[in-house]
Amino acid sequence: MNDWWRGSVTYQVYPRSFQDSNGDGIGDLKGITERLRYIASLGVDAVWLSPIFTSPMADMGYDVSDYTDIDPLFGTLEDFDRFVAKAHEFGLKVVIDQVLSHSSDQHPFFVESRKDRENPKADWYVWADAQSDGTPPNNWSSVFGGSAWEWDGHRKQYYLHNFLSSQPDFNFHNKEVQDWLLDTMRFWLDRGVDGFRLDTVNFYFHDAKLRKNPARKGEPQVNPYEMQLHKFSKTRPENLDFLARMRELTDEYGASMVGEVGDSTRAVEIMAEYTSGDKHLHQAYSFDMLGPEFTPKHFRQKIETFFKKAPDGWPTWAFSNHDVIRHLTRWEEHGADQDSLAKLAAAMLLSFPGSVCLYQGEELGQTETELEFAELTDPPGIRFWPDYKGRDGCRTPMVWDANGNTSGGFSEGRPWLPVKPPQLARNVAAQEAQSDSVLHFYRHMLEFRAERVELHGRGPAHFYNRPNPVLMFQREGLICAFNLGTEAVDTNLPPEGQGGILVGPSQTAELNGRELKLGPNGFAFVDVA
Repeated sequence: MNDWWRGSVTYQVYPRSFQDSNGDGIGDLKGITERLRYIASLGVDAVWLSPIFTSPMADMGYDVSDYTDIDPLFGTLEDFDRFVAKAHEFGLKVVIDQVLSHSSDQHPFFVESRKDRENPKADWYVWADAQSDGTPPNNWSSVFGGSAWEWDGHRKQYYLHNFLSSQPDFNFHNKEVQDWLLDTMRFWLDRGVDGFRLDTVNFYFHDAKLRKNPARKGEPQVNPYEMQLHKFSKTRPENLDFLARMRELTDEYGASMVGEVGDSTRAVEIMAEYTSGDKHLHQAYSFDMLGPEFTPKHFRQKIETFFKKAPDGWPTWAFSNHDVIRHLTRWEEHGADQDSLAKLAAAMLLSFPGSVCLYQGEELGQTETELEFAELTDPPGIRFWPDYKGRDGCRTPMVWDANGNTSGGFSEGRPWLPVKPPQLARNVAAQEAQSDSVLHFYRHMLEFRAERVELHGRGPAHFYNRPNPVLMFQREGLICAFNLGTEAVDTNLPPEGQGGILVGPSQTAELNGRELKLGPNGFAFVDVA
C-alpha cells in the first residue's frame, strides 16, 4: 500500500503571501517555485498550496469559478506544472486545496442554475421555497454570520450558502454533481498532484428534509453560528458514501486526502469516523489544537479520544494555519519567551502520533500581525470588527530578510497585506545566521523525527499521569516530556526511561538517573532502556 502520507509532515503555503515574482504585491506560483529549495531544506515531506484556482477572490480563492484552471493572479497551468515538477525534484509531494462543498456565484453552473427551475443545472445547487411569510426555509446560519439562505428574486427561491452569499452550496444529493467534482479531481491527479486537502469536508451534504437545527446551550457569542448545534446543515451520514468514492479515485493514483473537519463540538469524533478503516479519508485535519487551550489535559484528551474511537484511523495535527490566530500569540502567556515557546511547540507537535501540518512562518516563531481596520480584507473580520478581527493577521507575507523595502523580501511592490516591524524582525536570513534560532531548531527536530520511527510510525502514545504543567508520554522506545509552564519543574521518568536526553537545548532539561528537571518551556526525549 502506498501510504507515504502516514506520519508525514506537510508545509502549508498561503500562495498570496509566500513569494511575489512580478512585483504586483501578491504571491504567485513562480515565486513559490523559486522558494522550493528553502521548503525542502526544512526536512518536510510535502507542500500544501491553499487555493490557486480561478476565482473572483471574495473569500481569497475559497470561492472557485473554474475548477480546472489557475487564477491569473497566481500564474498559468504551465507555471503549475513547473511547480509540480520542481517540487518532485526536491522529493516533495504536492497537495492542493479542493473546495468542493460550494462554488463562486460566478461559476457558470450557478449562473445557469439561477436562470429558472427547469434548466440542466437547476438542481446542481441547494434551492428551497420560502416559508409562507417569505422568511428562509429554516434557521440554518452561515459561518460568516447571518442566515445561510439568500433570496434570489429571479428564481423566486432561496439558495443555501454555508459561508458568503457569493459561495452557493452544491447539491450533493444530485449524483451528477458528485461525478463532475470527481472529474475535476482527476484532472489534477493527471497533472501529478499527490494529494488533496479537502476544505470543509463535513459540509458536503445537507439534510434533504431541511430540518431545523437545535439550539446550543450557552451564552450569546460574537458570531451566532456558534449558538446552534449543526445537526442537519452538515456532517450528514450520506457524506460517508461520497468519501468512499473519493477514496477509490485517489487510491487509484496512490494519492492522499486530508479532510478539514469543521465542528466546534465534536470534531475529534467526526475525524475518527471519517478515517476509520480504509474506505474513506486517509487523514482528517483537526482544529482541536488551533484554539487557546494550552494544558497537558487538553492535548492528552484530544489524542486519546481520537485513537480510542478510531484505533485504525489517522489524524493530522496542526497548531497554526491560515484561519486562526498564530499559536505563539494565542499561547503567549504560557511562554517563558517567544523562542522558548516556539521550540517547545515544535517539539510537542512533531512528537504527537499521526501526521503534522506546519504553517508558513511558524518555523520562524512568527506571531499574529496587528492590523488596523482599514488594512483588513477578510469578510468576517470586517463584519465582526473589533470583537473578531478576522484572519488577515495570520496571512501577512512571509519574511525573507530585513533589507531593502519593508516587504521583507516578499515583493518589490506594495504587499497586499502589510509587513509590520514585529514580523520583519523574524526573517529567514537573520535566523539562518543564528545557530540557536527557531528555524534551525525546526530543522533539527524534523531531522530527529525522521530518524526515529517511533515518532512517525503507527505506534500510539501512552500517556503518564504527571501534575501540571508536565505533559509526558511514550512513543514505543522513546519517552517525550514537556514543561508547558514558565517556571522550572522537577518530575520523574517511569522505570523504563533509562537513556540520555536526545533532543532539547541543554539549558531546558537536566537528567539525573530518573529525576528529570525541565526548565521553563523545557522538554526532553529519552530512550527507553
